[in-house]
Amino acid sequence: MGTLSKALCLLLLFCTLAVAAADVADTGGAPKYKDPKQPLGARIRDLMNRMTLQEKIGQMVQIERTVATPDVMKNYFIGSVLSGGGSVPAPKATPEAWVNMVNEIQKAALSTRLGIPMIYGIDAVHGHNNVDPMLLKRIGEATALEVRATGIPYAFAPCIAVCRDPRWGRCYESYSEDYRIVQEMTEIIPGLQGDLPTERRGVPFVGGKSKVAACAKHFVGDGGTVRGIDENNTVIDSNGLFGIHMPGYYKAVNKGVATVMVSYSAVNDLRMHANKELVTGFLKDKLKFRGFVISDWQGIDRITNPPHLNYSYSVYAGISAGIDMVK
Repeated sequence: MGTLSKALCLLLLFCTLAVAAADVADTGGAPKYKDPKQPLGARIRDLMNRMTLQEKIGQMVQIERTVATPDVMKNYFIGSVLSGGGSVPAPKATPEAWVNMVNEIQKAALSTRLGIPMIYGIDAVHGHNNVDPMLLKRIGEATALEVRATGIPYAFAPCIAVCRDPRWGRCYESYSEDYRIVQEMTEIIPGLQGDLPTERRGVPFVGGKSKVAACAKHFVGDGGTVRGIDENNTVIDSNGLFGIHMPGYYKAVNKGVATVMVSYSAVNDLRMHANKELVTGFLKDKLKFRGFVISDWQGIDRITNPPHLNYSYSVYAGISAGIDMVK
């Protein structure tokens, strides 16, 4: 649990997720993990030493808001709450309704998705694109302010897939067919999270109460599946994978993106949710990503064919691959 839990503790410290209260009676005051003057590593170790195995497992779980009662959050030490897939407090919910919903489940972290259309911005005559990355940054800033005002500290954006086939049914989850444009559009990340201090380059960062943690998704290759079939297999060599589908993640990690979501799709017949070589070996070890990795909705279940065939195996395979939070 050590490596996985360290990633989750980064989330706890940067994104204000709920954690079970520690017994501070014998510490002579506030615990070390609550002291911002302490080194980050010391705060993480202190928090880890206070958490039970049940608490650590609970922190690795994200549940749907409709089942996130205060009792469930408390009794199972749930780390995060999802509001997505059309799940809203009420039809045409007002900001007040969202605030009340978040207050009801206390300090859980929810998510929102940005529906920014795909951009084919290449100027064929002059050989350059017409994209304004700063516009995306301003969109991120405005979105973060409105989302955070409701009590939500986490947004499931941006989608940085490269759409290589117009038949793909989720082209709306891509900025472009050109990886260079996708790289530029990652400027939405500092809009959502805030500008990185120079000394923190590449380290997850959320800059205050008007910002939210961002999520780069879906790692990796989901826009290049065979015949554009959603959640299908991406058959590709290393040059294509790392030269076309990965560049957006280079930029996202460098800009301090807090989280990365894994794709439903497979790369060369191996489901990404079970792909240790790419999730741990490349994203975490090679790119030095220091945020946390979250599954897609029931993505763990899809490791087997058919889904749900062997849930114990799927959880084992997904966590072993490097997934830090399961939803």
